[in-house]
This record gives sequence, structure tokens and C-alpha cells, in this order.
Amino acid sequence: MTDSSAPAYEAAPYSLAIDAMGGDHAPDIVLAGLDRAADRHPSARILLVGDEAVLGTLLPRFPKARRICEIRHAPSSISMEMKPTAALRLRDSSLRMAIDAVASGEAGGVVSAGNSGAMLALAKIVLKTLPGITRPAMAAVNPSARGDVVMLDLGANIACDARNLVEFAVMGEAFAKAVLGLPAPSIGLLNVGAEELKGDERLRVAAEILRNSALASQFHGFVEGHDITAGTTDVVVTDGFSGNIALKTGEGALKLVSLLLQRVFRTSLLTRIGYLLVRPGLERMKEWIDPRRYNGAVFVGLNGIVVKSHGGADAEGFAAAVDVAMDAVTHQINEKIRDRLAQVEMLMASAPEGEVAASSSAA
Repeated sequence: MTDSSAPAYEAAPYSLAIDAMGGDHAPDIVLAGLDRAADRHPSARILLVGDEAVLGTLLPRFPKARRICEIRHAPSSISMEMKPTAALRLRDSSLRMAIDAVASGEAGGVVSAGNSGAMLALAKIVLKTLPGITRPAMAAVNPSARGDVVMLDLGANIACDARNLVEFAVMGEAFAKAVLGLPAPSIGLLNVGAEELKGDERLRVAAEILRNSALASQFHGFVEGHDITAGTTDVVVTDGFSGNIALKTGEGALKLVSLLLQRVFRTSLLTRIGYLLVRPGLERMKEWIDPRRYNGAVFVGLNGIVVKSHGGADAEGFAAAVDVAMDAVTHQINEKIRDRLAQVEMLMASAPEGEVAASSSAA
């Protein structure tokens, strides 16, 4: 299935367009992150969009980034506090111009650590959603006991109906294939229990559609909160309200564990000696759960690759977001979503007449 309006990523002059002015510590951290990313993507070409005078002064300090970047001047930028409605009117901002580069096919994708609400609003207006997708979703990779897990939605859509959840499952499967390299990722719907009768109408309808769809062999069924970190499935699908709470709870739990370990190993001389003995293992664990490794959420379902970095990310975190964007572009995640989109209507048609619409009111 092809779409003539889709940007031709393979022919794009630039691999990515970067909003150099977005984020709590931009543009310094953005350039430092690109300097690290250049080691991993030496053949990439980056369109760096922002204040030319500022970037022209800073970029020489980052020789690796300078080698792969070309500056494009943007007269203005969008603050973290700006409302999306105001951001939409600012056509010469670094974020808008970076997204415009993707819309024109000049760049394969865009990365920004800036205002997430403005970024989603601009992306939806400028890039629009893929044909057959009603709402884009925010997807990201999280750690689990069995390896990496894709979770969506993480906050783009607070209320969702059954159709949205099925679309998220399709997009999550494509994301896991492209970014994690899984040939047939397993899919779970986040619920308050694993039993078939658990949850509200929209969850039961979405589950029934998936059980009778082309994704049936990959659909695990309902999963609970503890299944996310257990790695029960490769993809966890939920609405943005529950997904954002689960994400922030997980982040908080990791910080708590780190704090408690620090307290334990500082309580006495014996615990300090014990720390020296287990330090290599703790360092490995720290690397596995380092949130910087998992920075970079993708707005899937848009007619272009859009990656949101955490606003407070450091250089390593921003480099990780660039890695995610490069993976999505290189492995053509949107092409994989398009391949599944033809089946979406069949997924909807497999539900008893009227139930998908009825679940919308339940959401």
C-alpha cells in the first residue's frame, strides 16, 4: 500500500531536522547530544534549525556534530510554556521550520526536546495523520525483565475508544518491528485484570477485534501493571491517561530503588565494604535501567517521523532520542504501519455492528 502524499524518506537530502532551540538546556545540550550521535551515525546529514548567530558560535566547539550538521536560520523559538494555539501562529519558529522540512520531504524525521503540546499540535496540522489512523499516539521503549518493551499511548490521547486502541496495537507492532527488530512482537492490552470479563466495554471490544484479526496469533490478551516490567508482552497498549501514569510511576519507582540502595550502603562500615564487593553488578544494573537510554518518544501515526526528547535530557539522553529517530527512518516504520493499515478496516469490521461506536461513549 502506498501513499503519494508521504515524504520520500530514502530520497530526503537530510536524515533528520533538529529543533536546536527546544528544551530546557538548548542549544548547548542539543549540540553536545549530536556530537555523541555523530559517532553512531557517521553518514547522517542533519539539518540544524535555530538561531544562526548562536549556533554558528557554538557549533565549532562540537567538531563531530559540525561535520554532519548544516545550519538553517529560524528567527524565533517556542518556549516550554507557550500554548499550542500560540505556537501554531508562529510560522518562523525553529520547531515549525524543522517539521516543515519533514512535510516537504527534505528531511526524514524531526527531533525536538521542546514543548510537547506544541510539537504534537504542529505535527498534526503540518504532517497530518496517516490514512486510516484517527489519532496519533506517543510510543516509547521501556526496560523490562525480559528486554525492551514498547508502550503506547503515553499521554497524547487521554480518552480513547476501541478503534483507537486497535490502531495503537497496529502501530505498536510496527514500532516494535522497526525499532526492536522483532519479527512478530506479542501485544497486550493494559487492564485491571487478565480475565476476559475484566475492564470496560471499549477494552473488551478492542480485545475481541484483535482476537479475530490478522494480529490474532500475536495478541496475548489483557495484561496488568506488573506485566509491563515483567516483559510479559513486547507491546503494551493503553490510553494516554493510564499510559502516562504507568510511565511516571515506573520512573518514580526506579528513583526510589536508587535512593534506598544509597541509604542501605551508607548505614555502616560493613555495608560500605559490601558495596565495594557488589559495585560491578550495581554499575551494570545502573546501565540497564538508565533512563537516558530510553529517551525519545515517537508520535506514531503521523505522516512523518516525529520524536520527542525529554525537555531536561542531557547530552547522552538527547543522543538516544536521535538514535530512535534514525532507527525509525532507516527501518521505515511508517511503511510498516502502512502495510498494516489496509487491515485496520477489517479489524473494525470483525466487531459486532455498532459495538465500536458504542465503546466510544464508554471512553
